[in-house]
Amino acid sequence: VQLQASGGGLVQTGGSMNLSCAATGRSLDLQVAGWFRQVPGKEREWLATINWSGDFPVYSFSVHGRFRISKDNAKNTVFLKLNSLKPEDTAVYYCAASHNNYAFQVPDSYDIWGRGTQVTVSS
Repeated sequence: VQLQASGGGLVQTGGSMNLSCAATGRSLDLQVAGWFRQVPGKEREWLATINWSGDFPVYSFSVHGRFRISKDNAKNTVFLKLNSLKPEDTAVYYCAASHNNYAFQVPDSYDIWGRGTQVTVSS
């Protein structure tokens, strides 16, 4: 399985952005997909996870109510909608998938990672 993330870019404070993560290859055994972000010098931060069926999302406290994770099962694509963006949301955003469904807040629980996509929020 490979993950291809897209959708990053530059946005103004208060704006929105859509990130996509397309899964290709054998994905039937996957359990969850998640989004993380990372800024230089800091650990990768968990943002949201959704089960592979796409009907049970969970969010970190820091983004709950502002970000929305969803999945299009027909396209095997996971989305992250970023709303009310702030300069502190500036980071490289990563999508990931796992054959496990435990410890989904922990990066090491994910065995498949997409390339990061840069999101920059200007003040």
